[in-house]
Amino acid sequence: MDLHVEVTATDGRRAGLERSLREAVREGRLAPGERLPASRRLAEELGVSRNTVKAAYDQLVAEGYLTARQGAGTQVAPLLPVHAEPPEAAARAREPRFDLRPGSPDVGTFPAAAWLRALRRAIATAPSLAYDYGDPRGRVELRTALSGYLGRARGVIAPPERIVITSGYVQGLALLTRVLAGGTIAMEDPGLPFHREVVRRGGGVVVPVPVDERGVRAQELGDCAAVVVTPAHQYPTGVTLHPERRRALTDWARARGGLIVEDDYDGEFRYDRQPVGALQGMAPGRVAYLGTASKTLGPALRLGWMVLPPHLVDAVADAKLHSDHHTESIGQLALAELIDSHAYDRHVRACRLRYRRRRDQLLERLGTGRAVRGIAAGLHALVEVDDEARVLERAETEGLAVGSLGEHWHAPGGGAGRQQGLVVGYGTPRERAYPEALDVLRKVLESG
Repeated sequence: MDLHVEVTATDGRRAGLERSLREAVREGRLAPGERLPASRRLAEELGVSRNTVKAAYDQLVAEGYLTARQGAGTQVAPLLPVHAEPPEAAARAREPRFDLRPGSPDVGTFPAAAWLRALRRAIATAPSLAYDYGDPRGRVELRTALSGYLGRARGVIAPPERIVITSGYVQGLALLTRVLAGGTIAMEDPGLPFHREVVRRGGGVVVPVPVDERGVRAQELGDCAAVVVTPAHQYPTGVTLHPERRRALTDWARARGGLIVEDDYDGEFRYDRQPVGALQGMAPGRVAYLGTASKTLGPALRLGWMVLPPHLVDAVADAKLHSDHHTESIGQLALAELIDSHAYDRHVRACRLRYRRRRDQLLERLGTGRAVRGIAAGLHALVEVDDEARVLERAETEGLAVGSLGEHWHAPGGGAGRQQGLVVGYGTPRERAYPEALDVLRKVLESG
């Protein structure tokens, strides 16, 4: 290992080495457990005798800064006070006992074996240029694979030259906001506050557009540059955009020259009827379709995609180039292989069955007397309540974490007379923990 040590010989080489190592440990530049170079190697690099290095090591061992064991070499000693709690333990202590928060899949189902096979095949066949700087639009292998997959699975008209690979949905939304140059962007109310903040930080002006039992109220869209919608499974209400609203939305875009940003975050997961095709297929020249592997595979991969109208491709690719140049290439190649081998389809189908069983368990445990909305698709449901604040307080007492509808309104608290409810995610808990989490949820609702 390399070790940067500045030794001043004012008080002698040994004292200077001791001081430098002692300061590195105190300042955290050498972390607890870090292994130091062998005395012979460090002596060669510093141009001093081995005895000088060995004597410095022995002195710092005696002072408690280092430890030395036969066969394990010399390491930095743990410096946490005896009463201090390790950071990992403190983080675990802050986690809720039962987690039904929305927004995440069951990452325990990540297809590690299939991904490893795809990664090996991708690396074995990748050209050497795959390890160089690449096209800001992304690897052509993945754009081609997505073109076929999105067309057959989601009804998206997606030529490879109109696809841009991103590091997740959030980057795609930020890039579009930048390209729209600070225009007014309508966003669903209620909707995810984080996405509103992404648009604001990108220079966009956010205006709310209401959502009801038929989805976004397209007739209330004004003179804005774009509207961001979740038509397959609205977040957080769970409604599916009604066909009449779909037509109204695309009519608005054509008449006003506006852009529809379609967030298809969990469109693959539909349970009670045939999947609803993407809105993009109705107006490919006016819809920017954004998808992601975060809900199907896992957020850690940071792989998303945009299918853009022709007039936006170059501008978005340029914004991507000046944002991070391009999304990492090896993961793109592995995902392309996963899609082409149909292992991705198999994984999505398996997840769809698993999440449907969880959805069914949720309905069974809560009973027929409780209004539960948005259950036809996705990874969350909306459970209506009369007093949201009281139920949330009771949930916190029981160690249960859930989402609240109130935090999703554009106006803080949602305003008087607004619908109240819990946004319950059923993707996060592990299989063994899920039934107990539902029992706690039922107890909270019955007592709240």
